[in-house]
Amino acid sequence: MTSIVIVFPKIEDAKSMKNVLVRSGYSVTAVCCTGAQALEQVDGLNDGIVISGYKMTDMVFSELRDCLPAGFEMLLMASRSLIEQYAEDVISLAMPLKVHELIETVGMMVQAIERRRRRMRAVPKERNPEEVALIRDAKRLLMERNNMTEEEAHRYIQKCSMDSGTNMVETAQMVLSIMRV
Repeated sequence: MTSIVIVFPKIEDAKSMKNVLVRSGYSVTAVCCTGAQALEQVDGLNDGIVISGYKMTDMVFSELRDCLPAGFEMLLMASRSLIEQYAEDVISLAMPLKVHELIETVGMMVQAIERRRRRMRAVPKERNPEEVALIRDAKRLLMERNNMTEEEAHRYIQKCSMDSGTNMVETAQMVLSIMRV
């Protein structure tokens, strides 16, 4: 689920925005009235959307955007003149707001984040040389003691890893610690 944080200088505006999104099936993580509160809410989250007004009590939207973690997108809601003047590189909606435009825009942003997540999961993680050496040593030990081929040893470690819910490096460490005794 995509995290959504709403930050407007007037908390009533933020709460009414939250109500619109919740009625449309979105889960809102937090409602804030300052940029600092929004940054506190997104701290520790991987990705999400920050829906923001142009100016909060402690910062403007561009300062907030610059402080957001890498996986976060910003949706700016401001007057058309402010958007044209200051917001060329951020997704924005002009006020007065049309509810269907908000819902469609948030939906589009959520889909983009979900696609990015799927692409990130599809990319295999690179192992450092120590991890590669651990897996290689565990395979070599399995090959020597159990007369396995290299492919069979690899599959064995892979299957044990999936069955136990650990990664291959941890499984290789377990194999080495058990079989060296």
